[in-house]
Parts: sequence; structure tokens; C-alpha cells
Amino acid sequence: MKAVVVSQPGGPEVLEYKDVPTPEVKPDWSLVKIKGFGIIHSEIFTRQGKSPSVKFPRILGIECVGVIEETTDPKRLPVGQKVIAMNGEMGRDFDGSYAEYALLPNKIIHPVETNIPWDDLAAIPETFHTAYRALLQLQLDNAETLLIRGGTSGVGIAGLKLAKAINPDIKVLGT
Repeated sequence: MKAVVVSQPGGPEVLEYKDVPTPEVKPDWSLVKIKGFGIIHSEIFTRQGKSPSVKFPRILGIECVGVIEETTDPKRLPVGQKVIAMNGEMGRDFDGSYAEYALLPNKIIHPVETNIPWDDLAAIPETFHTAYRALLQLQLDNAETLLIRGGTSGVGIAGLKLAKAINPDIKVLGT
């Protein structure tokens, strides 16, 4: 398979697009055919060597969308199932999504039913997860107003949409 591999810390020039072996399924992990992924700031830190626990070479990528190619959980994650996956040290402790396939722990793979195009779906997992976790702490059910700092960022827009879904009457302000 093709993958973007980082063999040593550095700038963008250390990203190598090359052939690597397709991972083999192991217990409690499934193989995902990658259809899209986001690129987030922490991956840049990792590429630069600012994530001390990361061992190189590494395929970065802490989130993805795709389809189950091979499974060890056929009931929840059948072959062909659309999925999103994120976090769980993906792209840090084990190879991530900058590849045609990723071998991922079943616990970080989430089945989805959607017709959202792959490129749009790829923008959702980490962005909306970050906003949702922040909003959970705010008890928005009865709130009248919410101020979102960085309101025009991806996480800010996700926060706006989620806040309105939680409380349609809330007034949302952004800076």
C-alpha cells in the first residue's frame, strides 16, 4: 500500500510517500480502507519531534473515515461498514491514517450510517469531538448565551452547530 511515512523528525520535507506493507489484522483490531482524514496541529508537533513518546518511522494521522476491509468484530464492524476513527494514540503509538489502509483497535472505530461525501465526512471526527467535549461541561440546556472564542475556526463552527442542537434558543456569540 502507499503511505506517507515520517522516518525522522523535521519539517514537511521528512514526509515520504512510499510503498509499505499492508498491515495484517490481529485480535481486537480491524483493517480500515482509508477514504479521508483530517490534518490537525498535534500531527505537526509529532512530525517535528515534539511528541517524545513517538518512535520513528511512523505513519501519522489521528483521525480518519473509511470502510472496514477486514474485521475481528463482524457483528459491530462488518466488512464494508462505513466508519470513523480517532484518538486512542492513533498515529503516535501505532501507525495512523496517512495511508491507504490503517490497522486500528476496534475500540476507537465507530460505525456510521451517512451519505455525507467522504471529503466532508473527513472534516468531522476530531473537530466535532473537540467541540462536543468542551460543550458537555457547560450545561447548555438552560443557558441563554454562549461566547465561543475562535468562533470562525473549524472547532468554533462545530461548537455553534452543536450548541444550537443542544439548545435551539441559545444566543451564540463568536470572537
